[in-house]
Amino acid sequence: MEVEKKNNMVLDENFKLNGVRLAYLLAVINAVIIGISFLVVKKSLDYSSPFDTLTFRFAAAFLILIVSVALGIIKLNYRGKPLYKLLLLATMYPIGFFTFQTFGLQHATSAEGGIINAVTPVITMLFASVFLKEATTLSQKWFTLVSVSGVVFIFMMKGSNIDLSKMSGILLLLMASIVFAGYSVLARSISQHYSTTEISFFMVGIGFMSTSLITLVGHSVNDSLGSLLAPLSNGAFVLLILCLGTVQLSTALMGNFILSKLQASKAGVFINLSTVVSIAGSTFVLGEDLAWYHICGSFLIIIGVIGANLLGRKRFTQKTKAVNHANAV
Repeated sequence: MEVEKKNNMVLDENFKLNGVRLAYLLAVINAVIIGISFLVVKKSLDYSSPFDTLTFRFAAAFLILIVSVALGIIKLNYRGKPLYKLLLLATMYPIGFFTFQTFGLQHATSAEGGIINAVTPVITMLFASVFLKEATTLSQKWFTLVSVSGVVFIFMMKGSNIDLSKMSGILLLLMASIVFAGYSVLARSISQHYSTTEISFFMVGIGFMSTSLITLVGHSVNDSLGSLLAPLSNGAFVLLILCLGTVQLSTALMGNFILSKLQASKAGVFINLSTVVSIAGSTFVLGEDLAWYHICGSFLIIIGVIGANLLGRKRFTQKTKAVNHANAV
């Protein structure tokens, strides 16, 4: 009986380790997809406005989910579970995040948005420490700051300083970073009650309903419903939206899985990798210039992400090996 118990403990630890390894792999893939999606969004804006495009993205993602549920590919079960936590999560992301970001960018530049968004991992680390009691070493904190400094360095060298005269936009963008950090912490907390697909279905569904309502009301007031639907007559735009919808869904699924396996403070720093991918894509796909500061900043980002996560991963691996060795003895 005792031997069987020890063997089960070994299996559990190995299962957790494999889950963590998969989460790290998906975190990198997720950052790559987000970085590439910036190029697709840029192309889609040739046909439709930013918020209309966002509405179509959520519609495409939700349509894929509905079809998957109807075919039995995805199983959902919300009975007897704390739905108020999911509502709070959806209020933070996507509703709160995209609302603050959209209105913030109306009063600030996209470069200022990029600089402020880079601070999100620091806020996430702070929230995770307070609400989840996640412990981080001094080295992890420093490496997270190194990653943030890489993003800030790129934007600053491009001549994108934060204009304090646009304080309202800056505050709204800061709120977007805060609510996204809150989402990261809460998503990790409620992952013990809901599966990744249940969380993602609810989030995407709320995103679809909220953006659709705002878009329809806005176009109705301006008597411009025709302009909303006009881009759908273009095959290229439809393909771009289907691509973005797939991206929206896949990043939601991967993001929620990652947060169920990794500490929020570790998962959050991967968001800065998307900046590196976006720079590479802009250079090789769109033919934009690659400056020396892009390379230096990207180097800082990559080093920061690796350092912030590798230390914790080594400790987890060493702990697992120690447990296996002790139980084997």
